[in-house]
Amino acid sequence: MKVEIWSDIVCPFCYIGKRRFEQALAQFPHRNAVEIVWRSFELDAQARTEPGGNLYEKLAAKYGQPLAWAKEMSANMTQSAAELGLRFNFDHAVPANTFRAHRLVHLAAQHGRQDAAKERLFKAYLEEGLNIDDQATLQRIGAELGLPAEEVTRVLESDEFAQDVRHDEYQARQIGVRGVPYFVFADKYAVSGAQPAELFQEVLEKVWDEFNPKPALQEISTAGGSCSVDGVCD
Repeated sequence: MKVEIWSDIVCPFCYIGKRRFEQALAQFPHRNAVEIVWRSFELDAQARTEPGGNLYEKLAAKYGQPLAWAKEMSANMTQSAAELGLRFNFDHAVPANTFRAHRLVHLAAQHGRQDAAKERLFKAYLEEGLNIDDQATLQRIGAELGLPAEEVTRVLESDEFAQDVRHDEYQARQIGVRGVPYFVFADKYAVSGAQPAELFQEVLEKVWDEFNPKPALQEISTAGGSCSVDGVCD
């Protein structure tokens, strides 16, 4: 069963959704048969990387809200994340363009490290306050993931995997994705948002049962004596 997940690295609900989905997957008896594919999505493709920027001010300006609103919204998300063992730190988050980081995830996929790359980048941005558009930072993350240093350098200093990112985003537009995280199960069912783990578990079971139906019982003989639900025995 394939599960595709569209997300952006600077999206806090995407990290929360990842963790909730993992909780559901841990309880799913067929989890080893589930293939997870991360798809790129940029919430703001024109975003500028601002190493000295303030995320609260950026959010307030984007939505036309006061600074207190941005801080309260972030505090609520921090609390939701804490319930999952995540330690969001918006005070030190560096506003950044995510295009290069998405390309690094595509490189990691070629080495079987896509999920690990997504996890590491989420943590770097949301918990550690790292600049995920900085080449030295991404180079170091690539090394932590065990990716060949020369390949990481080549990708970061070129437009390699740019078309892969754009194709993911094109697919998102085609299926009507307007927000992330966005989960697509077996090319048929979609779940939008960081839903509770229980809902993800229900969807996993539903899709599995639909694509892997239990065989119908074949009755070999009806000649033996039996009693029916009507109380008739013969």
